[in-house]
Amino acid sequence: MIRKLTALLAVLAATVLVVLSAGSVTAAPAKAPIGGGSGILVLKGGNSAAACTLTTIGKSATGKLIGITAGHCGKASQKVYSETFQDRGQIGTITYSAPDLDMAIIEFRPDKVVPLRSVRGLTIRTVDTRPIGFPTIACKQGRTTGSTCGIAWFSEGDVHVSQMCVIEGDSGSPVVVGDRLVGMVNAYYFLGCVGPETGTNIGPILKRIRSLDAYKGYRPI
Repeated sequence: MIRKLTALLAVLAATVLVVLSAGSVTAAPAKAPIGGGSGILVLKGGNSAAACTLTTIGKSATGKLIGITAGHCGKASQKVYSETFQDRGQIGTITYSAPDLDMAIIEFRPDKVVPLRSVRGLTIRTVDTRPIGFPTIACKQGRTTGSTCGIAWFSEGDVHVSQMCVIEGDSGSPVVVGDRLVGMVNAYYFLGCVGPETGTNIGPILKRIRSLDAYKGYRPI
């Protein structure tokens, strides 16, 4: 009886060790799926963060995974998180911000991100660098107001003006015509979702990104 009890205790001890050993193995954290139209958080310090929207994500000729958002969303060196998948931790860092175009570059960590071409019904298949204007119907996908469309009134210089509904948090949203990326959302005039939207056209944004040595040859996925 004593020998049987000793053998049983040995088996139980071995089982406990196996369970404990298995529990000590930490699984690799899942990546955050993110693309044009995804909500992002830019850490400002402490518990303060700016909520914005990613315009698009792609790669440079050197293989760097980078995204674009509005410049007023953050400054260089600030950390970026996925709004939906905050548990995945920091997924990127703002490396460049240009007040003149109100655009910023985010360098993403490939081990933390799955780049998407489609987000919540919006799909970006190509880029159209021609300025948009009347009577084109443009649409956007934003983290605050979702998918909205409106007539494009005109483009002047680097910017466009349209009648799309946008409010705070939609900054950086991809502006598309069909499945063609034509710009980003930056602001609205007078009253959210009533006053017209204004944003930067994608042509000047891509020209600026590709002029930087680190991001030459950049293309959205």
